Amino acid sequence: MDLFEHRLQQLNATDSPLAARMRPRTLDEFVGQEAIVGPGRLLRRAIQADQLSSLIFYGPPGTGKTTLAQIIANTTQAHFWAINAVLGGVKDIREAVDLAKERRGLYGQRTILFVDEVHRFNKSQQDALLPWVENGTVILIGATTENPYFEVNKALVSRSRLFQLKSLTPEHLRQVAQQALKDSVRGYGDRTVQIAPEALDHWVNIANGDARSLLNALELAVETTPPDPEDIIRIDLDIAEASIQQRAVLYDKEGDAHFDTISAFIKSLRGSDPDAALYWLARMIYAGEDPRFIFRRMLILASEDVGLADPQAVVVVSACAQAFDRIGLPEGQYPLAQAALYLATTSKSNRVLGYFDALAAVEKEREEEVPNPLKDGNRDREGFGHGAGYSYPHAYRDHWVAQQYLPGNLQGQVFYQPSNQGYEAQIRTQIDRRREAQLAALAEGIGIATSEVLTVGPTNLARERWLQRTLSQAGSQLTQVRENLFDKTQIQRHHVILDLNAGSGLLTWEALRKSPEGGIYSYVADEQEATALQEQAQMLKDLQRPIILCGEIAQVADVLSAQAPQVKFDWIIGRNSLSRERDKTAIALQLATLLQPDGHIVLAETVPSLGQRLYRLVENAETKVLTQWRKAEERIYAPKEGDPLLNWDIQLLTKTFEAAELPVQVKVESFVQEIYIAPKLLERWFAVGGDSVSYGDRLRQTLSQKEVEQVQRLMTQQLCNRTIGWHSAIAYIVA
Repeated sequence: MDLFEHRLQQLNATDSPLAARMRPRTLDEFVGQEAIVGPGRLLRRAIQADQLSSLIFYGPPGTGKTTLAQIIANTTQAHFWAINAVLGGVKDIREAVDLAKERRGLYGQRTILFVDEVHRFNKSQQDALLPWVENGTVILIGATTENPYFEVNKALVSRSRLFQLKSLTPEHLRQVAQQALKDSVRGYGDRTVQIAPEALDHWVNIANGDARSLLNALELAVETTPPDPEDIIRIDLDIAEASIQQRAVLYDKEGDAHFDTISAFIKSLRGSDPDAALYWLARMIYAGEDPRFIFRRMLILASEDVGLADPQAVVVVSACAQAFDRIGLPEGQYPLAQAALYLATTSKSNRVLGYFDALAAVEKEREEEVPNPLKDGNRDREGFGHGAGYSYPHAYRDHWVAQQYLPGNLQGQVFYQPSNQGYEAQIRTQIDRRREAQLAALAEGIGIATSEVLTVGPTNLARERWLQRTLSQAGSQLTQVRENLFDKTQIQRHHVILDLNAGSGLLTWEALRKSPEGGIYSYVADEQEATALQEQAQMLKDLQRPIILCGEIAQVADVLSAQAPQVKFDWIIGRNSLSRERDKTAIALQLATLLQPDGHIVLAETVPSLGQRLYRLVENAETKVLTQWRKAEERIYAPKEGDPLLNWDIQLLTKTFEAAELPVQVKVESFVQEIYIAPKLLERWFAVGGDSVSYGDRLRQTLSQKEVEQVQRLMTQQLCNRTIGWHSAIAYIVA
């Protein structure tokens, strides 16, 4: 670096916009995206361990894509080289590759190539990157606001892990503003700035999840507002409104917003929801969508989803389209809205003024993204999970289902009020009933949008084969338990998971398969189990292995606090994790503290009190002996006087989690499995003075030694060396 370059860096550090100066330098300063870089997540661990593979960051502007790349540049020991795809080309790629080869040959140093706006590279430019990413000469980090499945070379996508960044929440934006106001070096901590609460609320609302937009508004307000006589810069609502004029609507006519919004519009029409149809129509028009494109889609829907149920639908939409061609915008919004209302209700309406209520909502309300079930799932359902949870109306009675089509902040909003004139009077009752059903479903939590997948990575075939082989080694009954347990989860690729009783690896390896970009924490009882798990995981790379923790279940919170501080879990899973614990409520209280706010606990617990009774296996026994035996065995499971490790039931499980303020659902499944009664097994059942309390020890609490010997003799005579059907019951707990 020469003197002039050094001087230029100094000037950039002081004269750059506030958003550039306040760019976080470390993960601790980074705000938002907890699902990707929160404690315990794979990307955070990879950055901290400097073990990165090729990555693509995808998300709206101002969410931290470039910032994450710069944090990696500050953290990694690799050489960092940045290219902006708007300004760069094949020449810049070759220069970066030549330098990477040189550093790899001379110093054994890796090179990270950061390509900002990677979607701006054309196909040939992206192809020029591919061989060097393939052979490891460079590690690619791409940043894009466009869906990489659509805009980035498929070969590059298949060799990279995809991380989807979401718009920042209002709380995140307020945190960003406070950081800028407190930082005396890069921000305005050296000045006294007072911002009225309503001014900050306005910025947060209009910024719409974009930190850069908020910081630009803050900078403009502070720099153009003179201090008062007390040397205080006071920002009121008028100044805030002047510093940020209008919400920037994220909409690209060939990008995700285009496909997702038209998908939501069509699904709302198909679902006979005029309110949602008007909202999505207003959102497209407000963002500048071509109305002729909307008419084309409505004409398709008129035939595809209305058809002969209302032969006039095509006629009406065609007439509205012709009217639009004659009128143009803005008055052409009337026939546009009329066609949408007709398709949503299969009737004519003169209440198209409701469209402008929807338009007003778009202008005033903070824009929320399309709910995941309504997104277009044709291109990336497997990658990002778009469209998951959508209920197809034609699969239900009357071709309608009570699901939500509006964003969360507008659910229950009414834009269309049917009049009592003409045919509209006939559909008024039907629409009112459907709205009531939607509200009832919403109150019961039905139809709530499922979260979308935020990370996607290339398939590691060797890892998949190893996991499949390992998973298949469990017995058929255990395999069924594992499948039943995971069926009750919605684990995503970036989730952090705790396996409570991981000694056998039964659940750990399946969790690892389902969440490759998250983190798997395996909790085992002792060092022997930990060693066994570690040996099984030797084939995997360090970052892909489960993080093994050792300790008693009753001390799980303390162990996590000491060995994995700040880590909170999206899912806590376990098989027979509570069975051996006397104070189950205390453990449930601990587990509640380890969950993310929207986290879940899913456990499979064998319920001894609902399982096999041994006295039922013996036939033709003396009545007196059998009666005494039955009383003694049932006493073991008696609610008050029985063994606390064996006498618990479903009601106790429910109370256990309710005491931890965790809503709980418990489902019991009974099954019969074949087991072989070997002489050694009978000996263990009636052992005296062993490490654990045997079945015989428990009988001796009620029966005499002579009676116990009599029971043992009966069982030996009738059961020894036989295969019997053993009844068991497993409780699946979702809290």
